[in-house]
Amino acid sequence: MKIFLTGVTGYIGKRILPVLLEQGHEIICCVRDKNRLPVDGVYSHPNISVFEADFLNKISFSEELNSIDAAYYLIHSMSSGVDDFGKLEEQSALNFLELINQTNAKQIIYLSGITNESKLSKHLTSRKNVETILRKGNIPVTVLKAGIIVGSGSASFEIIRDIVEKLPVMIAPKWLLTKTQPIAIRNVIQCLTGVLLDEKTFNKSFDIGGPDIISYKEMLLQFAEVRGLKRIIFSVPVMTPRLSSYWLYFVTATSYKLAVNLVNSMKVEIIAKDDELINMLRIKKISYKEAVGLAFQKIEQNMVASSWKDSLVSSSFENSLQSHIEVPVNGCFIDKREKVIDSKNVKRVVENIWSIGGNRGWYYADWLWHIRGFLDKVFGGVGLRRGRTNANTIYAGDTLDFWRVLIADKNNTRLLLYAEMKLPGEAWLEFKIVKKAGKHFLQQTATFRPKGLLGRLYWYSVSPFHYFVFDGMAEKIINLDRNTF
Repeated sequence: MKIFLTGVTGYIGKRILPVLLEQGHEIICCVRDKNRLPVDGVYSHPNISVFEADFLNKISFSEELNSIDAAYYLIHSMSSGVDDFGKLEEQSALNFLELINQTNAKQIIYLSGITNESKLSKHLTSRKNVETILRKGNIPVTVLKAGIIVGSGSASFEIIRDIVEKLPVMIAPKWLLTKTQPIAIRNVIQCLTGVLLDEKTFNKSFDIGGPDIISYKEMLLQFAEVRGLKRIIFSVPVMTPRLSSYWLYFVTATSYKLAVNLVNSMKVEIIAKDDELINMLRIKKISYKEAVGLAFQKIEQNMVASSWKDSLVSSSFENSLQSHIEVPVNGCFIDKREKVIDSKNVKRVVENIWSIGGNRGWYYADWLWHIRGFLDKVFGGVGLRRGRTNANTIYAGDTLDFWRVLIADKNNTRLLLYAEMKLPGEAWLEFKIVKKAGKHFLQQTATFRPKGLLGRLYWYSVSPFHYFVFDGMAEKIINLDRNTF
């Protein structure tokens, strides 16, 4: 079968793609920015082709879409804004439907959220509205409404992990007492693939949830139990939604926009009305605690397939990566370091570059990086808490603390990062290994394009720190033995 897969660089998309390929399907990967797709790994599979489209705009039809059998709609705009994401989701759904209606597809599969309460949050209302739009087309729609998704790298998992691992005692909002029905990512993927071209599921909507109906407080405590941690939680009734959002924003790696939408949704009970689809597909439901344990197995094996933080929804900007990939020169401040590398150590230096950030840190004066991350969080930025998805591998589009990876070309030894922290300007950080006159050199270049007088004042104020931070970082990259770190 030929399948049109949207959201392929998102959390669910990255998980379902290898499963569909393993089942022998041909996949058209629909991406907003083709530079987000690595040239190696699963994306080099002969059954994959790429279709570039931004569904916020009208899409020109392509003949290659004529032969698709089914389409997955996995597009989500939840953290694009506090108030406007509903309009964005509506526009995306309308443009998607207009495109797919021109094909010979027999089914649209849409992953939504459980919407059984009479009073819904803006997020869940928007999800329900998308379902209504998709059903107006001439192609049968199958809707799967999931509870909180639990898996390594999922937004809910990483937020709970941040809270539990950092706070032995928590004074938390009253919405922690709201009931929910979490579901393991494995069960979600089983459901998504199980309904594919099954006519019994056409034009139907199914709730999917795990075996446990528990409060968010119980989720935190059970998570702590799996991790062997003792945690104490006090729920207070005085936290307003705004205070709750700030609490979630400062404690976890989430953006403020996403925190607001999450808090509003957490006040609504998310409980499945039945297990019709789970029973139909004969899926064994995974408990919440088991799902947490499975997630940590993947983390400990450094096998996290996808993370919500790598999606552009965790960014402070929504532009295509392509618009930042050309590093400017004119009107910029540049700090360039060049260090000679012993030829026998080139491979080790490459590995040091590819391991930078996250738990390993930035090699020199890490305390200054953490201060910068804290200040960024105070001023509404992403801070350092996003870390990195995998310890040793980097792909274009990945997050790296408060940077976004633009280029990760290991063959040509070039890593280019774009700053997503709050700045009065734009910043790039580039690492390259070049060969000149028979010698290898590390070229490390920090580029800052200021915006107005404030941007220039900012650069001059941090220049003294740059002198020893960037020089020290380059020295460590050259000389650090990976095994002694």
